[in-house]
Amino acid sequence: MKVLMVITSHDQLGNTGRKTGFWLEELAAPYYVFKDAGAEITLASPKGGRPPLDPKSNEPDMRTDLTRRFEKDAAAESQLAATVRLDSVRQEDFDTVFYPGGHGPMWDLAEDKNSARLIESFLAAGKPIAIVCHSTGALRHVKAPDGGPLVQGKEVTGFTNGEEEEVGLTHVVPFLVEDEMMKLGAVFSKKANWNVHVVSDGLLITGQNPHSSDSAAKTLMAALKQKGKAAAAARAS
Repeated sequence: MKVLMVITSHDQLGNTGRKTGFWLEELAAPYYVFKDAGAEITLASPKGGRPPLDPKSNEPDMRTDLTRRFEKDAAAESQLAATVRLDSVRQEDFDTVFYPGGHGPMWDLAEDKNSARLIESFLAAGKPIAIVCHSTGALRHVKAPDGGPLVQGKEVTGFTNGEEEEVGLTHVVPFLVEDEMMKLGAVFSKKANWNVHVVSDGLLITGQNPHSSDSAAKTLMAALKQKGKAAAAARAS
């Protein structure tokens, strides 16, 4: 099984002068769901090379057993230091794609045409995908086959207005994930701030916040196994 993980290259938190990037838990937790299942993982980012880590995600109270495992994992750190450029990857080379969040995606992945085309191509090929937290914003320009918004009429989740308010960045981010998804016609699903919440609608799996990244990855793995069983049954019939 080959898994692509797409990470932000953006490191500026609006006009605050503070740094942002990807959220470590949202990379580490899914990474080990995939790795421990024997998957071959490729890390990609718009600019390639080492993507920026949101420094807040590595503060002592934000660290987890899996983030510590990632930091001690020489192979994982080597991959992170040399992500491939997003414009060089092809859907045909992978079974699925996972988008970790962090605030960075709000500025680059949300507007990246390569990213939008990649998501569209995975779904057109019948491959399930998963996106969590702020990376749900990367769906804002993704189109359905009929040319309308992909998320129109779909149940999705992502970082909520309440969670954004709690971290004090409501007026810093370029848009609010919850508001944007609803504006595009999505059925936005959420639980209380910081609760684990994952929803599946067809091939699209979305997670609400950092704590949902592990469950989103496990939901994706279950969808891939189900797809494999269905394919095997079709071959046998």
